[in-house]
Amino acid sequence: MDLYLVGGAVRDKLLNYPFNERDWVVVGAKPKELLEQGFQQVGSDFPVFLHPDTKEEYALARTERKSGVGYKGFQFDTDIGVTLEQDLSRRDLTINAIAEDLEGNLIDPYNGQQDIADKVLRHVSAAFSEDPLRVLRVARFAARYQHLGFSIAEETMTLMSQISSSGELQHLTPERVWVETEKALGEQSPRTYIEVLRQCHALKILFPELDRLFGVAQRADYHPEIDTGVHVLMSLDQATELDNDTATRFAVLVHDLGKGITPKDILPKHTGHEERGVQLVNDICDRFKVPNRYRELAVCVSRYHLLCHKAPTLRPKTILKILKGIGAFRQPEKLAQFIRCCESDARGRLGFETTTYESGIWLSQVFNAIQKIDNQIFIEQGLNGKALGDAIDRERQKIISDFKQQG
Repeated sequence: MDLYLVGGAVRDKLLNYPFNERDWVVVGAKPKELLEQGFQQVGSDFPVFLHPDTKEEYALARTERKSGVGYKGFQFDTDIGVTLEQDLSRRDLTINAIAEDLEGNLIDPYNGQQDIADKVLRHVSAAFSEDPLRVLRVARFAARYQHLGFSIAEETMTLMSQISSSGELQHLTPERVWVETEKALGEQSPRTYIEVLRQCHALKILFPELDRLFGVAQRADYHPEIDTGVHVLMSLDQATELDNDTATRFAVLVHDLGKGITPKDILPKHTGHEERGVQLVNDICDRFKVPNRYRELAVCVSRYHLLCHKAPTLRPKTILKILKGIGAFRQPEKLAQFIRCCESDARGRLGFETTTYESGIWLSQVFNAIQKIDNQIFIEQGLNGKALGDAIDRERQKIISDFKQQG
């Protein structure tokens, strides 16, 4: 059998880009031979094996034939006679269709090295159109390498648009859409993922709640950039600078969904968009089975971000409601994350990109003072249950009031 390093490891070595995983293709072997060497078979669609020591994935060279809808609608052939070139031909992009043998020699039948040099994301063959998941993968790679100057080949973007209009995207499983989206949020330019999906008309199919934000006007005195979709992408840029956590970036991405369904007769005002957006956030999370930690933060940011912006002017009771609503007393780190989201929103406006977020600083200081309350004092007074909670809340509101008086 012959072994070849393939995919992302080869690509990122050529780009001098960091990578953590190595995948291998095995040519000229049967499953029995790998099992006899201690490999563990995983996956039911086609034979993939885990190395007994490194646990890296080794897949038998394969060809595939479209047999149904969606990214699972394929039949695979892993016959011992399948060549490396045949295996590479089924891959999505030329930069992912480069192999390296055990001596370090590169096998590049589809000119992936040239596309790396030219900084182009280009599909390998017309078979690209058979797998709708590739629309999201290309958008993610665009987000990953945007800072290096990569762009999508025009003919590849055309195929992506054709896939979007074919109805195939609707057959993607929610889990796969979320996996690609979560990965994209972790890249250096997550906004590029959204821009590419919008350019090939996939955003309105997968995330209509986001797509409808583009072209929706906001008050120019608050939002000089005016367009709500532009504001959301600017806010996402700010979140990318402030935080590596994909949950923060997701919350910022969906924080203004309510503006997409603002009644036309009150535009460009968006009164009540915070609570309108909560249901839309939940709709996306339900549809794509988004993990709870993402949902909880996103709902809080949608519901409370405007209140956070004016925290020093709010009543103590309202501030306490915000702190409880985001779960700050149970998990104090949630407040810092919430404030970073709100700061991203505040700075995601034309001309406000470097503004200091004073409201967030103030709210954080108030919370730190509240945290110094010794609950044991009230317990020693014989209070418990609701009476204990009420006493603690009165003390919290007193501290907030004192902070407000101090200016």
